[in-house]
Amino acid sequence: MIQYRKMTVNDVQAVHAIEVASFPAPWTLDSFYYEMTENNFANYIVAEDEQGKIVGFCGMWIVIDTAQITNVAVIQSVRGHGIGEGLMKEAIRIAQEQNVQVMSLEVRVSNIVAQNLYRKLGFQDGGIRKGYYTDNQEDALVLWVNL
Repeated sequence: MIQYRKMTVNDVQAVHAIEVASFPAPWTLDSFYYEMTENNFANYIVAEDEQGKIVGFCGMWIVIDTAQITNVAVIQSVRGHGIGEGLMKEAIRIAQEQNVQVMSLEVRVSNIVAQNLYRKLGFQDGGIRKGYYTDNQEDALVLWVNL
């Protein structure tokens, strides 16, 4: 059984480890500490397994009535079990509680699995950001949903 909860500063090391394992140009450890301690717009959720191990996370910035998903990642060994979907649904729930009207995100044009998940949750195409990803200059697809 996966539990979803608000991320705390005590979770930064585990979340950073997932970030490093998941992305070719990961955020730094200091970036996550900043998100937890300084960024008043940051809202992060973690997914914990039965043993209390963090197996995924989702971050978003909420500014007035918009939410921007910053990152979503699940450890390799449990991908494909609905944890990413659960994280996104929880992010949407939190955003709706805070009267967010629109949520958006960027996803690699090559990441069809993630795109399929976001579309399942009602996200629509919003454009392309050319050369968005710094590791290989891959384009990002912008997706958005009205909440």
